[in-house]
Amino acid sequence: MASFPIINLAQLNTEERPAIMEQIKDACENWGFFELVDHGISIELMDTVEKLTKDHYKKCMEQRFKEMVAAKGLDAVQTEINDLDWESTFFLKHLPVSNISEIPDLEDHYRKVMKEFAMELEKLAENLLDLLCENLGLEKGYLKKPFSGSKGPNFGTKVSNYPPCPKPDLIKGLRAHTDAGGIILLFQDDKVSGLQLLKDDKWVDVPPMRHSIVVNIGDQLEVITNGKYKSVLHRVIAQTDGNRMSLASFYNPGSDAVIFPAPALVEKEAEENKHKYPKFVFEDYMKLYAGLKFQAKEPRFEAMKTMESPVNSSPIATV
Repeated sequence: MASFPIINLAQLNTEERPAIMEQIKDACENWGFFELVDHGISIELMDTVEKLTKDHYKKCMEQRFKEMVAAKGLDAVQTEINDLDWESTFFLKHLPVSNISEIPDLEDHYRKVMKEFAMELEKLAENLLDLLCENLGLEKGYLKKPFSGSKGPNFGTKVSNYPPCPKPDLIKGLRAHTDAGGIILLFQDDKVSGLQLLKDDKWVDVPPMRHSIVVNIGDQLEVITNGKYKSVLHRVIAQTDGNRMSLASFYNPGSDAVIFPAPALVEKEAEENKHKYPKFVFEDYMKLYAGLKFQAKEPRFEAMKTMESPVNSSPIATV
């Protein structure tokens, strides 16, 4: 099997650009994941984010997690647990409206740093979407349009910690799923591993690398690209040692954005592939996804096809 794709984004500005674009294309078509180095976000900022995130967990969340484990008797389970994950999380919304000032227990410096980090990630996500347009033969900016809706994209960060787990064979850190949204940017712990993706029916480790950003494709980009790029099942394996930090930032369509395959990509398909994917409002998809996150994505797409007719006359279609 080919090695996990690691892409040096700084080389886009050199004579290596064609090779880098080909690497991105191959990663999107064959992996659904890739890892960026030299991506333009400062190392100092990333180090500060990591330190403050780990400090916050120790100070405000670790004890709560231990109490939850004790209350549910999770440290003594004898059979596999399929209805919860071994993780401690909170969620920051950045766009269209930030909730960072409302999250309890965050120190002011941490709030400020996370706002700065979110702005850098937003720029990176939009830059990546334009690179994907270039590879797909779509006009620049095309992929941003269906993300907009009437209020702009939804963008937020899931801040997670995966503490040491006594029974990682019985409790997953995070159960296997595809991501519902558009493009996901992950800043993960470089010392404690755990993230895996499914490729060719085998679970493959996503290598922890210092100061890298892991990127993966969500369900919405699969629909817009008419399946040329696919969202991929991934999971987190809990570890017996070490606390794994994970900051997953989701750059998603606006709630009322209408999502459908790009006509330019549909036209190139054989007749049987022209109607593989539905047309739907993103918020409707998210409502369905909320209850079916840990199930296969294909029935979700099929279910959305039954809701297509009201969307066809929607005034908020953006592409």
